[in-house]
Amino acid sequence: MGVLARHWEQSGGGDVTCRLCPHMCRISKGETGICLIRRNIDGMLQQTAYGEPCSVSVDPVEKKPLYHFHPGKDILSVGTNGCNMRCRHCQNWQISTKETTRQSTTPERLLRLSKANNSFGIAYTYNEPIVWYEFIYDCAKIFREAGQANVMVTNGQINNAPLKELLPFIDAMNIDIKGFTEKFYKDEGGYLRTTLDTIETSAKAGTHIELTNLLIPGLNDNIETFKKMCIFIADIDKNIPLHISRYFPQHKSSLSITNESTLKDFRKLAMQYLNYVYVGNASIPGTSDTKCPQCGEIIIKRNGYYTQCLTEDNKCTKCSTSLSIHF
Repeated sequence: MGVLARHWEQSGGGDVTCRLCPHMCRISKGETGICLIRRNIDGMLQQTAYGEPCSVSVDPVEKKPLYHFHPGKDILSVGTNGCNMRCRHCQNWQISTKETTRQSTTPERLLRLSKANNSFGIAYTYNEPIVWYEFIYDCAKIFREAGQANVMVTNGQINNAPLKELLPFIDAMNIDIKGFTEKFYKDEGGYLRTTLDTIETSAKAGTHIELTNLLIPGLNDNIETFKKMCIFIADIDKNIPLHISRYFPQHKSSLSITNESTLKDFRKLAMQYLNYVYVGNASIPGTSDTKCPQCGEIIIKRNGYYTQCLTEDNKCTKCSTSLSIHF
């Protein structure tokens, strides 16, 4: 379903310029931007997947991953086609790089589905939700009015004006910080500075933030660069959870999987600067439990997606230190 897009301008000769993300695509009639689903139709920018998810599921919120936002609960998760990056190791390339069969829905139907499945809200995920901006904006307002939470799992590649317009309705975000050099981001089709700005702006707005860093051997595993990333995060808030994720060969990338020893070393370094650091995609004992940063007491136990909260009052059961968890 096509609807008139937000954040664009006419550029002469029938072209339009999309101002949603830093690519600022100038799009000729009949063409799309890099994102696949924003198309110039007769000199007007249309978002062509409005209300058309290709994937709908109810997931543990830990799968996003969000470990400090309603831990142990389920959340309705939706995604469509398209992305505004071109990561060589994309896990969802089947839906993000091409158009697939989609179903038709409305925000109201999704709200009923969320309530029927005992979900506490909705997560915009699977593909890059930013390119689905218009639907997310409308859906998020309806979920907010109903007292349900809105979550975005995103690469953070969004310009400041549309981000600030959307943030009042977004409760939590997992932002993928793919590396910490502009060169790495350029190779993946994005801009480091934009993602960093999104993290800073969203945290300042009071949105719950968690970050994911997929550690890819030989590409973004320079430990000094990683240290700089940890310092950047700590300067915003040392309580921001960081998920260090193990890489497996995907899409166009056939590099070897990340060594467990590397994951352990990087986590150890990150914990010098951050209070909560987790390892994903690897079965390393103790690296997915939430512990009190003051005394080390286990607050939340995790085994895969099984979650056991040992308290729900946001204070350590042993030393009463205030935690950074939204139960």
